[in-house]
Amino acid sequence: MLMLVDCSNCRAQLQLPPGAKSIRCALCLAVTRIAQPRDVVAPPPPPAYSSSTSNNNYYHHYQPPQQQQAPISYVPPGQPASVNGQKRAVICGISYTGSRNQLKGCVNDANCMKYMLINNFKFPESSIIMLTEEEKDPLRRPTKHNIRMAMYWLVQGCQPGDSLVFHFSGHGSQQRNYNGDEIDGYDETICPLDFETQGMIIDDEINATIVNPLPRGVKLHSIIDACHSGTVLDLPYLCRMDRTGKYVWEDHRPKSGVWKGTNGGEVISFSGCDDDQTSADTSALSKVTSTGAMTYSFIQAIEHGHAKTYGDMLTAMRSTIRKTDGGLGGGGTVTSLLSMLLTGGSLGSGLRQEPQLTANESFDVYKKVFSI
Repeated sequence: MLMLVDCSNCRAQLQLPPGAKSIRCALCLAVTRIAQPRDVVAPPPPPAYSSSTSNNNYYHHYQPPQQQQAPISYVPPGQPASVNGQKRAVICGISYTGSRNQLKGCVNDANCMKYMLINNFKFPESSIIMLTEEEKDPLRRPTKHNIRMAMYWLVQGCQPGDSLVFHFSGHGSQQRNYNGDEIDGYDETICPLDFETQGMIIDDEINATIVNPLPRGVKLHSIIDACHSGTVLDLPYLCRMDRTGKYVWEDHRPKSGVWKGTNGGEVISFSGCDDDQTSADTSALSKVTSTGAMTYSFIQAIEHGHAKTYGDMLTAMRSTIRKTDGGLGGGGTVTSLLSMLLTGGSLGSGLRQEPQLTANESFDVYKKVFSI
């Protein structure tokens, strides 16, 4: 029978083979040494995870952290994070190889994002978890369970000054919302590699895992290159910008009063398109290989010096996509086919994707300096 132990560093639950005296965590790579059974005192389970036994085998059940109830006028304390602490990132690229939903550019997106974080923003390679189908380790494949564990690891033990990044390139969709906390009546989702059997990860869970617990002084950037991803982190504010660069912040706080912000930290998310749009997987941008249009435009804005402020960043990303020959509409892309299959939408809608910016607090997008 497999024994469950907590990683001595990140507290993730690990399955210890019979007779083993130590185990290396696949997430943080720390080695946990196991005491003799008579000396073991069972530690309390880490938040949001529990285990049960079935047929003499352990099966992990994930329970999203409880949402903090607060009045709708609640504003978390604290100042924006100063990036002088540790850097940590989770990067997911899913191509769904061999399935009817196959994409071409998502693993390229993941590799390019890793390269940029290391070379442009000095992220240590050891602090980046890559979840792609190219990974040999089964715990590094982008399954629903592994993505959940990686999100939990990303925010576990973070301290003031830390800079975190969550990047996802793959399929996204929507499903009917029944608790009344979505303006359009739909929850946004990301699709793990095994979503057809294990289900999708909805925005409520993403928010509860990497947004809601974020402490004061910690900054999280999210880059989501997927269909219907405008509000996929369920953040309270969406920057509605027109083509002239004028903008207003839309208030997306649910009427129920459930707090969708942080515990004092700062979260800013760039997403591939609005909630009712699709994102393209295309070779029209790089001319060399397939990429996600949003990831490509995000990296290009940084490398070409167009990322001085968050407003400059968003404008540059949209301009790159808008100027692409032939456009990047949803019709005809593999991504939009998945959208049709999962949500009942129709192909050929001709929607052009427009990258979106959401945040836990509103700010002047042309004055706030972009930094990771």
